[in-house]
Amino acid sequence: MGWELRDKVVLITGAAQGIGAETARRLDAEGARLVLVDVDGDALDAVASSLGSDRAVTAVADVRDFSAMEGAVAAGIDAHGGIDVVVANAGIASYGSVLAVDPETFRRVIDTNVTGVFHTVRACLPSVVERRGYMLVVSSLAAFGAMPGMAAYNASKAGVEHFANALRLEVKHLGVDVGCAHMSWIDTPLVRDARADLTTFGEAIASMPPPLNRTATVESCGRAFVKAIAGRKRHVYVPGWVGAVAQARNLVNSPVGERDTLKHVAERLPRMDEEVRRLGRSTSERNLG
Repeated sequence: MGWELRDKVVLITGAAQGIGAETARRLDAEGARLVLVDVDGDALDAVASSLGSDRAVTAVADVRDFSAMEGAVAAGIDAHGGIDVVVANAGIASYGSVLAVDPETFRRVIDTNVTGVFHTVRACLPSVVERRGYMLVVSSLAAFGAMPGMAAYNASKAGVEHFANALRLEVKHLGVDVGCAHMSWIDTPLVRDARADLTTFGEAIASMPPPLNRTATVESCGRAFVKAIAGRKRHVYVPGWVGAVAQARNLVNSPVGERDTLKHVAERLPRMDEEVRRLGRSTSERNLG
């Protein structure tokens, strides 16, 4: 059953840029009330100021900190009376092979992308249950199609997909629906930063067969997310062909599916590790600190 989005209260993590910010703009245009959460307070305020209404409240919080997320949810409830919808969107990536990636950065990716989703859901869930709402967990095509040099991101997105599956089973009888979003390459800061930092990242995308080598727009992703929220959808695929890849995941991870990737790994992965070494960091500069 679909929803009228006007006056629904939507909490979005990672709301200061990319998919989170675009989804916020589109929901604001639909008349939703917003709780925008991010670690970057200045960028978060800029997004809120750019909206065409005063229906957004902001909260600076790191999703790795459960107490901070409880505070963000409390601020949203104080402002709007409750939470109807959650978009657990905050996420980061690391660079480099398992042999070379900085272990602390690897851990930070897992903490942000997996534990951060749990913290977001856990903090919001009592209000969402009370209002028989909807939760959208943001995964990725990376959940079922691995890329060498991004093991932490691959693992985290597979993890939150199955977290969403378990959550759906737990809360369906309480009137709460749970969706999971899988996107291919989207023109977000995460992808742009990786392209700027690593020539090997761009090479890896370019060497994939169509349509896997194409980058979709943030706008297309925002449209799909808003449609998913309105329809309380179980699955969201951006672009739509990602759904076909999901259905073929066993083939993707078979010797046949891995064949083209393996042609390049022995040459490309050492070059990626050397690029990471020269950078002096295993993640985007914006994710440091």
